[in-house]
Amino acid sequence: LGPKEGLSLINGTQAHTAVAALAVGDARTLWHTAHVAGAASLEALLGTPTAFDARIQDARGQVGQSASAALLRSLLSGSAIRESHRTGDPRVQDAYALRCMPQVHGPVLDAIAFAEGVISRELNAATDNPLVFDDGTMLSGGNFHGQAVAMVLDFLAIAMTNLATMSERRTDRLLNPDLNDGLPPFLARDAGLHSGFMMAQVTAAALASECKVLSHPSSVDTIPTDGGKEDVVPMAMGAAWKLRRIVRNVQHILGIELMCAMQGIDYLRPMRSSAGVERAHAKVRALVATLGDDRVLSGDIAALADAVARGEFTE
Repeated sequence: LGPKEGLSLINGTQAHTAVAALAVGDARTLWHTAHVAGAASLEALLGTPTAFDARIQDARGQVGQSASAALLRSLLSGSAIRESHRTGDPRVQDAYALRCMPQVHGPVLDAIAFAEGVISRELNAATDNPLVFDDGTMLSGGNFHGQAVAMVLDFLAIAMTNLATMSERRTDRLLNPDLNDGLPPFLARDAGLHSGFMMAQVTAAALASECKVLSHPSSVDTIPTDGGKEDVVPMAMGAAWKLRRIVRNVQHILGIELMCAMQGIDYLRPMRSSAGVERAHAKVRALVATLGDDRVLSGDIAALADAVARGEFTE
């Protein structure tokens, strides 16, 4: 290492930026996976993709919303399940967790894109102090201050928590006999004797609730240090650790939704879903068997969460 290079590798700016870079990559994977899970839930609940029509999105003009709707249309294209209730369905429109996926998932994509810009610039930034320039000038400044990345970390935490909330609400609809359009209560083979996926939804609810607590921003906090010289600090590392925890929670929440949605689709057999949903169904079934009698679900949830983390549902 040359002069000043050691400090530049170990100061806090490098650490929280590294965590942010990994988290924004995970966020992209989760965004795509949330659409796969949401499309599968929509199919299992006999929902309609009408709300994803491009004309609706164009009327609003939000970039992320249009991209979200386009992905959903692609994932749902060619579904025989959709055709089975195209006519004669008395329902007018689906619940927000289904119908408003573009309006909620879309802003998440916008947040990810914004975060990628800030983090990419920070990865290539000179954040040491003082800075020595090519002409020998040495200037003291504040490029070490991590507020830019701290705020992005908090923003991503909020965005990922919105994915978690939508997913958990879709899971609840799949299980709730008052809301699931004729699927067995809790998707159990013999409801009453068996609990089905009841505790899986409880787990998703607990994780979503934790995400909401962790979404309280760190970057608005500050405690002066260094004898008052460092009087306004960004608390960026705290924001980084919170986001890492939220990302892992969302991986589990989406894994639970995928598990429940595919069980719902199993109940609709022999009807087939779209090619995109059927590919996801095959991937889930390669890891987790259809639920018959009650069994411990922790291993199934962990296996699907790990598959989500690996990006297996983004292909």
